[in-house]
Amino acid sequence: MTMLYVTSSETFSGKSALCIGLGKRFQRDGLSVGYMKPVNTLAQCRAGAPYDADVEFAKQTFALPEPVEVLSPVAITPQQAEVILKGEDRTDYEARLLAACRQVCQNRDVILLEGGYSLREGYMVNLPSPYVASLLHAKVLTVARYEERLVVDQVLTAQKRLGDSLIGAVINAIPRQRMEFAQTVLKPFLEQRGVPIFGCLPLERLLQAVSIGELAEGLEAQVLCCQERMDDLVEHLMVGAMTVDSALSYFRRRPNKAVITGGDRSDIHLAALETSTRCLILTGNLQPSPLILSRAEEAGVPILLARHDTLSAVEIVEKYFGRSRFQQNKKIERFCQILDEKFDFEALYAALDLQPKVQ
Repeated sequence: MTMLYVTSSETFSGKSALCIGLGKRFQRDGLSVGYMKPVNTLAQCRAGAPYDADVEFAKQTFALPEPVEVLSPVAITPQQAEVILKGEDRTDYEARLLAACRQVCQNRDVILLEGGYSLREGYMVNLPSPYVASLLHAKVLTVARYEERLVVDQVLTAQKRLGDSLIGAVINAIPRQRMEFAQTVLKPFLEQRGVPIFGCLPLERLLQAVSIGELAEGLEAQVLCCQERMDDLVEHLMVGAMTVDSALSYFRRRPNKAVITGGDRSDIHLAALETSTRCLILTGNLQPSPLILSRAEEAGVPILLARHDTLSAVEIVEKYFGRSRFQQNKKIERFCQILDEKFDFEALYAALDLQPKVQ
């Protein structure tokens, strides 16, 4: 049985996507796959219990029988963190982690361990990433999101902290115009420093997209129509602040977009609905006319009514792009295609001492 611990030096690097993508490939290759998120010190609290959307999604995707509390054995909510900081917690988190690991490992060929928000996580409960890797005898793969002058330091930081546990890295979200540089300059440099690079993955607009439901949640917006389209993905954001004469040509420049504009701009609403628009975000808490609602219903375009002014709404929405949840089938399918094209599975199998059971 093999354990692969997927970590990163920062948030939103692609750990969850990589865990899901690798797991689906392992399953396709005939391997029995398990999953666990050993330590999460930023767990939410729902119905009085820790909650992690990544863990819930992995459980569903891989059809895992273990309960969530086993798949995420050390999940620290804000309330629990306060108890720990006050010195009132006597829980043996290491023992809890090891017990969960024994349960997850039964009759599995490979276990995917998903790291937390960064390599700094876990010290509060004496379970930082390097110690977890050593404790569970896991081999570690680090993910670094491409940033021109920081990606090298991110990978080498992981190498320094993880030592011999680290088997290699993946560079993620590389802009198309920098792909050749990443493959011909960055990859050789890092490999000369002793870090094999298993994949240089391109920045993909679809993977940066955000669901309409996430936008509605972030804006605390009222959904006026097409509630059933909340899972549709928005790839671009456009602001409708122009004259009606130029609106149509402007909106045609971007497909699959959200248009933000004032609720009283019916002319802009109609122009947006004539193009590839995924949703309308109306600001100022101004209700649209019945004509606009009717057109949007016919076109299957949700209208979100936000109380914010347009500038504030834009600032909120922009924070979601590139930081959206991965739990959409379209994203999974596309990411798995990218892995098939860009990821060196042969080298990974060799590093893990694994063999596919089906060819």
